[in-house]
Amino acid sequence: MRASRLVSLLLLLQTRGRMTAAELAEALEVSVRTVYRDVESLGATGVPVYAERGPAGGYRLLDGYRTRLTGLTAGEAEALFLSGVPGPAAELGLGSVLATAELKLRAALPSDLADRGARIRQRFHLDAPTWFREPEPTPHLAVLAAAVWEDLRIRVRYRRWQTPREVTRTLDPLGVVLKAGRWYLVAAASGQVRTYRVGAILELAVLDEPADRPAEFDLAECWQEHAARYERGVYRAEARVRMTVSALAQTVYLFPPAMSRAAHDHAGTPDADGWVTTTVPIESVRHGCVEMLKLGAQVEVLAPAELRDRVADTAHALAALYPRPEGVRPQQPAAGTSG
Repeated sequence: MRASRLVSLLLLLQTRGRMTAAELAEALEVSVRTVYRDVESLGATGVPVYAERGPAGGYRLLDGYRTRLTGLTAGEAEALFLSGVPGPAAELGLGSVLATAELKLRAALPSDLADRGARIRQRFHLDAPTWFREPEPTPHLAVLAAAVWEDLRIRVRYRRWQTPREVTRTLDPLGVVLKAGRWYLVAAASGQVRTYRVGAILELAVLDEPADRPAEFDLAECWQEHAARYERGVYRAEARVRMTVSALAQTVYLFPPAMSRAAHDHAGTPDADGWVTTTVPIESVRHGCVEMLKLGAQVEVLAPAELRDRVADTAHALAALYPRPEGVRPQQPAAGTSG
């Protein structure tokens, strides 16, 4: 355990430069006193680490000192090979760079760890896109990624849902995110951080101007907040429904996750016929109608009235298209079957 911590301390100083004892203690989740002892141990093994005094002081390594990748465990080496997702890297224009880096990593590792890396690739594959969705064309992604990396301002012509459909914006790009097979740009516009779908960018020009990047900006934290805010804000209404127990089980596969979770959380006790009453969030009446029709005759909308009327109108229109032959009785949905 201590040996692993010493390696982590060394790599922190190598990658971040000067760090105070308090910063190291927080990163390593140990006490400041433990950091003092670990730094002394590193120095005793020949690592050129020294302390700088004063308010801006801290620990740092001698300029030019670099450690080699000899402290990787088998699990760490496997994780590195698994994390090299070739598809997204290629989309960012880094496919060849990733391949070269992997070759260098394998050459630097002991033969047994390098072999484990190759074995990982033969046994695990990461496929980011969701089912039944073609990859979205993103012809500007590589240029956009370069602008993000170089901290350069961009001007885009963008297609959106609101009117006017096409707008031109000057943006300070902050990062790109791959979510469920789609790429998104996180950028600042007029001081506000916003999210743009990369596939909706029609034209992109990289400007010869530095981007204004907030010093404390954290891409992962920003995206997490955006995703949570989007899920909370997209559902603006609720529908009260009754459905069969079988339909409730099918919502896991047919409804969006937020709707399915709510359906299960709010479901009451099944009645004698195997039907439950529950409440689900919906984006709009139109959206709710589309989602409810997925369950066919195993769901009945109770409220709002507008949603019930829309589902009923759709059902009557379908009945007119598919009239039942005379003498054939309608088949009632079984509450306990999966369909």
